[in-house]
Amino acid sequence: MACWRQQDALYRYRGAPVAQIVTATVSEMPDSKVSLACEVNAEEFDRAVSSAAKELGSTLRVPGFRKGKVPAAVVMTQIGRENVVDRAIRSALGTWYAEAIAETGIDPVGDPRIEIGVIPGESGQPLPFTVEVGVRPPAKLGKYKDLKVPREEPNNGDDRVEEELERMVAQAASLEPTEDPAAEGDSVVVDYVGAVDGVEFDGGKGSDQLIELGAGRLIPGFEEQLIGVVKDEKRTLNLTFPEDYPAENLAGKDATFDVTVQEVRAKSLPELDDQFAEQLGHDSVADLRQDIKDRLTESEERRIDSDFRAACVDAAAENAKVELTDELIEGRARELWERTLRSMEAQGINRETYLQISGKSEEEIIGEAKEEAATGLRREATLEAVVNAEGIDPTEEQMLEALEHSAGHEGVTSAELLERIRNDRREDALKSDLASRLAVDLMVESAKPVAAPRKAD
Repeated sequence: MACWRQQDALYRYRGAPVAQIVTATVSEMPDSKVSLACEVNAEEFDRAVSSAAKELGSTLRVPGFRKGKVPAAVVMTQIGRENVVDRAIRSALGTWYAEAIAETGIDPVGDPRIEIGVIPGESGQPLPFTVEVGVRPPAKLGKYKDLKVPREEPNNGDDRVEEELERMVAQAASLEPTEDPAAEGDSVVVDYVGAVDGVEFDGGKGSDQLIELGAGRLIPGFEEQLIGVVKDEKRTLNLTFPEDYPAENLAGKDATFDVTVQEVRAKSLPELDDQFAEQLGHDSVADLRQDIKDRLTESEERRIDSDFRAACVDAAAENAKVELTDELIEGRARELWERTLRSMEAQGINRETYLQISGKSEEEIIGEAKEEAATGLRREATLEAVVNAEGIDPTEEQMLEALEHSAGHEGVTSAELLERIRNDRREDALKSDLASRLAVDLMVESAKPVAAPRKAD
């Protein structure tokens, strides 16, 4: 028997539309786990093996056949059926696991353990495999309606409007040359040469560099020691690289920087007048102020509403009993970590770089995520219990309404998008998500708001 840990495949394929290629039955286990007895149908398994053979054969050189045109049977003879089947299973197991989850309708938590059964020795036979995975436990509801829930009052003052106006004016500032000594907030154009023990180091030399004093973008002391310089001045800076500086050959080292000031530039702020407002598309400063106030008010009301909805769920979850094991909490925490990594990778930041930036180990990050993981599991279990208790079953009309926004972005009607979701066997997921939202609506409508302190702006 072979065993693989399929965490990456789980995240890659969960929720993906797949054809019905796997049958599965569920057996409950202790400690909020289930076991799935699964079987990949013969046609799908043979397809996966043929695909793997084609992939392996694309680089195989066999006399009498062109490269990439070696038949599957010949590939298996050359490298062995066992190796081809192994490649097929590793390539397709994530999809098969996702199909088993869709077939059984369970809500998995954490990393599944998957074991492959007896591998067919020839084509035309199904492939059995088993899955053990954690599942979110059910909640035993307490009171969840007519709850007293804290809710913020919106800030109706004008201080935020003035702060936003100041930010907009500062953003529109220009830098003008000055003969005055450089002050914090000014910028300087400099050439510099850095050295450690009198020897220049790689990356320690720059020309025509624009540095904003007080921005804190350079090593400690660099910007501070340029306060007071004037045009054409030469100054030597004595600094120490931080102990955690990324370049290990410089970390903790004393260094000197010989700096030549080419120019000092001071910020020139535009006047906050009607002309400034017109440049931003408004008739007057008064019109600009009102637009800022309207936008800030709308944004704050959305945040307060969102926070209140979450607080209603949390209040119900506090009254509910949800038995969470340490293993489940860690499983969800690892899911959160993997989600963060995928988000970072989409921005071009890999795992190693992210760990270096955070200054923490992977286990430390996962440990810190456990509280969020436990909170999320309790919320989800509570919402599911409310859905069941209230018999919430979204109607066709409610599903169509919920899809209007997404359908508009995709250039189709809600009915067309719903039909596509049904063809992809994702209707249950849509109904589950919508039912949870309707459960929150129910709790929010019955809640009794009480004054709560404002969050810091």
